[in-house]
Order: sequence, then C-alpha cells, then structure tokens
Amino acid sequence: MFETLTGLLDRSSLSPHGICLLWRPELIWTHVASDAIIALAYFTIPVALGVFVTRRRDIVFGWMFWAFAVFILACGTTHLFEIWTLWVPDYALEGAVKVITAAASIVTAILLWVLLPRALALPSPAQLRSANAALEARIRERDAALDALREAYAERDRAEEMLRQTQKMEAIGSLTGGVAHDFNNLLGVVISNLDRIARFLPAESGAQRSLRGAMDGAERAAVLVQKMLAFARRQPLQAAPVEPNRLIHDLGELLRGALDTAEPPVLDLAPDLWSVRVDANQLENALLNLSVNARDAMTGNGRAVIRSRNVPAAEAAGIAGLEPVDYVAIGVEDSGTGMSAEVLARAFEPFFTTKAVGEGTGLGLSQVFGFTKQSGGHAEIVSQVGLGTTVWLYLPRDRTGLSSSVPDAETARTSPASHLGFA
Repeated sequence: MFETLTGLLDRSSLSPHGICLLWRPELIWTHVASDAIIALAYFTIPVALGVFVTRRRDIVFGWMFWAFAVFILACGTTHLFEIWTLWVPDYALEGAVKVITAAASIVTAILLWVLLPRALALPSPAQLRSANAALEARIRERDAALDALREAYAERDRAEEMLRQTQKMEAIGSLTGGVAHDFNNLLGVVISNLDRIARFLPAESGAQRSLRGAMDGAERAAVLVQKMLAFARRQPLQAAPVEPNRLIHDLGELLRGALDTAEPPVLDLAPDLWSVRVDANQLENALLNLSVNARDAMTGNGRAVIRSRNVPAAEAAGIAGLEPVDYVAIGVEDSGTGMSAEVLARAFEPFFTTKAVGEGTGLGLSQVFGFTKQSGGHAEIVSQVGLGTTVWLYLPRDRTGLSSSVPDAETARTSPASHLGFA
C-alpha cells in the first residue's frame, strides 16, 4: 500500500506539461493567464454564494447553494494545478484534486436532479405577484369589514345612548308631570282661597299688601308649574293654524325687550313658509325663552338671528327624531360661547342650568322641548364651543289651511297666568 502510494507520487520519471508546449512562451502564458482568470472566478463565485445564503436565511434549498460552492471551489483548484503542472509534474496530486472535484460534481448533479421537481413546484414571480395582489385585496376587504363593524358598533352605541337618554327623559317627564299636576291642584286651592279672602277683606286693611305678595308668589309658582307641565307634555294646549312668519314679525317688540337691545333680532324668514297648527301663545313663549337664552349666551355686540324654512318630508327623513312628513323649522341662533358636548347632552333636562344660582330655573329649554314634542314636532340644538348655538324647532305642517279662527298677536299674547288650566 505504501509502495503504491510512493510510486503514485513519484514524479522523477515524469515531465512537466510545459514540455508538451515546447516551452513556447506565447502558449505557456496563454494557458497560465486563462487558468488563473478561471481559478479566480471559481474562487470568487463560492464566496458570493456563501454571503448570499448567509444573509438570506429565508432562501429555500439553501444547502444546494453550498453544494454548488464546494463544486465550483474544487473546479477552481484544478485550474490552479493546470498552471502548477506546466513546470512541476505533480500529476498525482492533480489527479487527487480532480477525484475530489469529480465526487463534488456528481453529488451536486444528483442533488440537483432530486431537487428539480421541488424547485419546479415553486411559484413563479408572476404567480407570487398575483397571489400577493389577491392577498392585498382580501386585506382591503377585511379592513373595510372591520371599519363597517366598528361603525356598526359605534352606531349601536349611539342608538343605545339615545335610548337611555330617551328613557331618562321619559322617566323625568313622568315624575315631573305627576308632581306638577298635583302641585297645580294645590295651587288652585291656594289661589282661589286667596282670591276669596281678597274679596271679603276691606280695601283699607293692612293685610292687603301681604295678600298681594302671597298672590304674586302663588302666580309665579303657577308659571313654574306650567313650565314643568310643558316639559312633561301635559299642559293644556289650544292648537290652531298659525302663520309662523306673521307671529315672529308681531313679536318684534317683545323680542327686542327679551334681548335687551335697541336692535330687534335679524330675521331670515322663508317667504313661502307653510303654516303650522300649534298653540300660538306657547310658541311665543318658546321663542321668548330661546331669545332670553341667546341674550345670556352672547357678550359684547352679538346679535340674535331668527330663521325659518320649510323642511319637506324627504329632508325630514334624514334628520334624527323626525317622521317623514313636512315640517316647518324655526331656529333661534346666537353668536355666543356655545355648548360643550357634556352640556349639550343635558341641555333639555329640567332644572339643569349653567347659570349662577338665582339666575335661572333650568326649565326654559325643557319647556320648549316639551311644547314641541306635545305639538307633534321635535327640538334640536346645534352648537360649537366658541362659535355659538342654534336651537331648531321642527313643527308639523298644517294641512287644514288657515281659517278665520287664526289668533292674531293681541288675542294670542295673553298672560301666562290665564293659561294655568287648574284641574
């Protein structure tokens, strides 16, 4: 075995490969340059493959790249020995390198043919782009579905909040109406007895002044009760066809007094406004209440604006709280401080007020709300902090038409005490 190996490595009887080229320089250096360049390329390619596979660990079949790297590296070594054997006849060592190269090449070829079906099964770039496009479309559909679901949840939350608010207002209204009704009856007894005492008491009696004070207090309490009944929608209404624009014009002086200004409010009234069927006196009271609120909300030289317009059924169907019928909308707008979301959510609640103690009962807006609801309409507040507030009253259109029974401003404008309606 040792003798065989020694004989294989013995090069004493061998001639270098350059002798076959007759040591012609042009042939020698042509072979040297070509083999050197090939060897350099073969040594560079495995390094590039190794760096690529190392940095891209997501590459499928990375081991195949390493097999190619070993094979190409062995091929490069054979070219180096081609240069070496031009001068040194180490053909045995060159043969050993070729054996290693042959082994690497056959193993790589076998692995490549085994791998070929799996490699062909990989999707093409076009297929990947198509799959990616389909995936992006599904993601967009999912995002759209999630957005729709979130919107549905938000809409459900808003509906639940509106339901809770409605239930709360109904409960407060029932309680307020019951208390106001019973207190109204008690006030009726008090006022009737005070009136009876006043008739029998001598005019020169010193008790007359105390009696008048008691009567004034009782009448103010009666007005407060009427506001509570209005919110509870249990006040007696005398509905009749009314032209809103005419009523607003006739209210000019009263509105100027309510706004505490020499200038009347700006009127932006629709010329072809429909008529409504409401209690004219209560509509006047509602507009006066809203004008007082507008005055209190404004500072400086602010000026209130009263608007009116027709709201056809098609438009009403898109407004929350309205039935799909014709309405007349009357709005009182101010340029005041506006309302925050928290205040806006409670604005129609009875006894809720942002005014200082003693400056308001908190029943003005609740009375307006109750009046519009009892008249078959709806009240809405639109407000932005720092920009002002507009209160809209939506009253159903009167389909019967105006008649001679329409009350004018003088007959409709009566003292609130005359509408106590004691039961």
